[in-house]
Amino acid sequence: MDLEIKDKVIVITGGTRGIGRSTAQLLAQEEAIVFACGRHSTDFDNENIHYHPLDVTDYSQCVNLRDEVLKSYSRIDGLVADAGITADALTQKMTEEDFIKVINTNLLGVFNIVKAIGPTMQVQKHGSIVTVSSVVGEYGNIGQANYAASKAGVIAMTKSWAKEFSRKGEGVRVNSVAPGYILTDMLKSVPEELLQKFEGMTMLKRLGQPEEIADTIAFLLSDRASYITGAVIDANGGMRL
Repeated sequence: MDLEIKDKVIVITGGTRGIGRSTAQLLAQEEAIVFACGRHSTDFDNENIHYHPLDVTDYSQCVNLRDEVLKSYSRIDGLVADAGITADALTQKMTEEDFIKVINTNLLGVFNIVKAIGPTMQVQKHGSIVTVSSVVGEYGNIGQANYAASKAGVIAMTKSWAKEFSRKGEGVRVNSVAPGYILTDMLKSVPEELLQKFEGMTMLKRLGQPEEIADTIAFLLSDRASYITGAVIDANGGMRL
């Protein structure tokens, strides 16, 4: 199926690793122009992907990124807000520092990049924003109060932006993908017995692959999803049925 994203200009935060990297590669294969942004420099083998250093906790960097993309292409058609970190601990052991740094990246960082780019899409009168939340943001998880709070906040902001950015019919769509346990580098550090437990919690009896989440994100960015906004797409293998 043609996703109809050829020549679209798309910015991805957290675009150098995991789900973000897989999404960048998929979109570039579909001939989109991709800005893969992150704090960790990396190389891509597709000339349609441009790496751009970015710390989403710094709003000025988000503004500079937006301005550079607009200077080169005069528009931004899509945004994937995927930058995220974890710092897990039971609540009684969780430090204020670990709580704040997760909130700053996962919640404030999403706010910063959307604040920078969302109004540009309103002026254009088109655009698709996809935030990356988590099953944990919908249902919580032991030892992840900070992460759950940040991802729940992402869902709430997504629904707010879906209303805000098209309140005058501007045609800006905002949706969220809530993955379950996906085999990224972050998850590969988890002990094998826990991974097997996570597999058993799904209806499909396996963990997800980053490419599967990338497919969902690409669909939401595409013109094929032109009547979807304000939605949270669960991609968790039936983990919470």
